[in-house]
Amino acid sequence: MKSKVLLGFLSILGSKLGVVLLGLIITPILVRLLGSTLYGDYAFVMSMLGITMILVNAGIFDGTRKFMVEDRDQQNWQDYVFGFYFRVALGLAFLVLLSFVLFAWTGLPRQLFGVEFVLYFYLLGVLVLGRQVFSVARGGLISLGLEKKSEPLPIIKKVLFGIISLSLVYVGYGVVGVLVGQIVATVVVSIIALVILFKRLDLDAVFGRVPSDFPKRRLLSFNKLSVVFILLTTSLYHIDILLLQPLAGSQATGYYRASLVIAEFLWLVPNVCQTVLLHSSSELWSKKQTDEITELISRVTRYNIAFLVLVGLGLTALAKDFVPLYFGAEFEESVLPLLILLPGVIGFAISRPIFAIGQGKGSLRVLIMATGTAALINLFLNLLLIPEYGMTGAAIATSIGYGSMLIFHVLAARQIGFNPLMDLRLNRIAVTGFVTAIVIFSSTALIESAILSLVVVPPVGFVVYMLIGLKIRIVSPDEIREGTNRLPDPISSLVNWTAAIID
Repeated sequence: MKSKVLLGFLSILGSKLGVVLLGLIITPILVRLLGSTLYGDYAFVMSMLGITMILVNAGIFDGTRKFMVEDRDQQNWQDYVFGFYFRVALGLAFLVLLSFVLFAWTGLPRQLFGVEFVLYFYLLGVLVLGRQVFSVARGGLISLGLEKKSEPLPIIKKVLFGIISLSLVYVGYGVVGVLVGQIVATVVVSIIALVILFKRLDLDAVFGRVPSDFPKRRLLSFNKLSVVFILLTTSLYHIDILLLQPLAGSQATGYYRASLVIAEFLWLVPNVCQTVLLHSSSELWSKKQTDEITELISRVTRYNIAFLVLVGLGLTALAKDFVPLYFGAEFEESVLPLLILLPGVIGFAISRPIFAIGQGKGSLRVLIMATGTAALINLFLNLLLIPEYGMTGAAIATSIGYGSMLIFHVLAARQIGFNPLMDLRLNRIAVTGFVTAIVIFSSTALIESAILSLVVVPPVGFVVYMLIGLKIRIVSPDEIREGTNRLPDPISSLVNWTAAIID
């Protein structure tokens, strides 16, 4: 089981890294071509899309991954589950597409946001349909253990998006060009995903009637609660943008979105853990292997904290050098919101794998209570602080809302029946982080050149952190061997040899 989790993790991590690296190239070019105001409009439109996709997806991505991997005696169980969710997904997507078209046709977007938003809503409707198909198809591939097939697709999608969108924006199509790029890239990868998937499923079962004893209500019940849970979770990282644009303007929204882009880099590894652990833990819960669940999540939480401490220190020290260089001198105002956001982003990142375990069990009511409390705190503080303090107020409110997720979900985990804090080794992580912080901040202060600082400080900080962390055993030699045995032989041997020397 551990090897399956690790292989899934590595496949999805590789995909996420590829997408992030491509984003690191595409985003600053896109920002410079659009400018802060149009980038703010684009951020607002994509936040609207994010909230809409939660409603239209209706928990289908999570439901597909949860139920397709369950052991069932029923013949063609996986085919029936996918076919059921696929039909529901298409029905909901077409309904939302029609709603967006009607909304744009009435002219309300022109009155509420500006004339250009009419076309944006037409395009958003088409994009919703494409994203819905890709989501359910990717969920099906992951559930079949085909991460090696599914996870290159987001990379292909990002490449196509970059080529098409940047070209269209460059010739003057602005936000429309970006949305067209999104649509074309999504349609292409959706077709590829469905072709791969349909070769491995019984199409008669997928498109035929489900058996009379098929548990439709159970699947839909999970999805209803999933929609509430995911909507509350997603509101935490969209509500600030949705409130900031009408209250503070597009330019402030553009600056604030830039700070979020950098801060959310910390979610890379936690997002991968969350994706893998939902369907992996579902299988463990179905076999009542609670001890293995606790061991798995406590180890993942420890690794997650160790990773986040290192990246958080680096971003804090290098924010003033990195942000203006990456987005342009105009975006120097994004530095302060970024620094305010980081503590909360770290708390949210730690909580992500924890609540994935609860999702795997299906204990959504407890998770909804925990997330709903954090979401209410976030909404209240954003409404209170944005009118007075603009994007700085949004950063304070959002950081507090994010951070509260960790507290509430640790309490929820104990109620569900597992302990994510069993073996964190926090004292060792704290010592390692403290020594590394001295090295990182001292190096940043001594190096005057921003470019030289960005080149020198990250590798120095990483090496110091790794050496100290391995020496005082944040990660044990057995854990290193267990993880590296799945890597190619030269890399595995090098890592094990290095760890043995340090030990």
